[in-house]
Amino acid sequence: MVSSPLPAPLPPPASVLGLAPVVPVVVIEDVGDAVPLARALVAGGLPAIEVTLRTPAALEAIGEIAEEVPGAVVGAGTVIRPGQVAEAVAAGSRFLVSPGWTDVLLEAMRASGVPFLPGVSTASEVVALLERGVREMKFFPAQAAGGTAYLRSLSGPLPQARFCPTGGIGPDSAPDYLALPNVGCVGGSWMLPADAVAARDWGRVEALAREAAALSAGGTCR
Repeated sequence: MVSSPLPAPLPPPASVLGLAPVVPVVVIEDVGDAVPLARALVAGGLPAIEVTLRTPAALEAIGEIAEEVPGAVVGAGTVIRPGQVAEAVAAGSRFLVSPGWTDVLLEAMRASGVPFLPGVSTASEVVALLERGVREMKFFPAQAAGGTAYLRSLSGPLPQARFCPTGGIGPDSAPDYLALPNVGCVGGSWMLPADAVAARDWGRVEALAREAAALSAGGTCR
């Protein structure tokens, strides 16, 4: 019996910022939750899923989602070491997100062949990335680092930089971020309440994802 060939890997997206107005930030403790959770998010209209590398299950979860959920664009978050870049891409990550950056980490992400969002929280960090040819960034921790007022103040002198703010953002504040001209999307976990995940209430996750997907981002993400 001849086995069917495996499908060719999907190409990476051109940009993380253009996938959806909201990127769910997911912490997976149990690999068994990965596929149903991702299916619920995709069914709700949120295809870009950032699985944070904070748990031992993360890399396996990324692999399961990449293989079993065709509509998902799964990526790795909390990438803080160059070695994690290769591991995440090998597992199936189609984008990378870091809470911060160094030159060594930046070069590893650049060499990965997938889009990436290095984290910034100051104007100097933004300028340093622009100097290195990087225009798309994660703004983290968004609320603690100045929120919408800070991002709005950056849009004048640094209009070429675009951001995915993450950190402390919920359904009430997300629209204010998405209204900014330099914001492409936001990251958050409010569509994944702990009690719903613990109960494996994927219907509730899908409903919350659908509400988040209905948001629009500065006319650029949808």
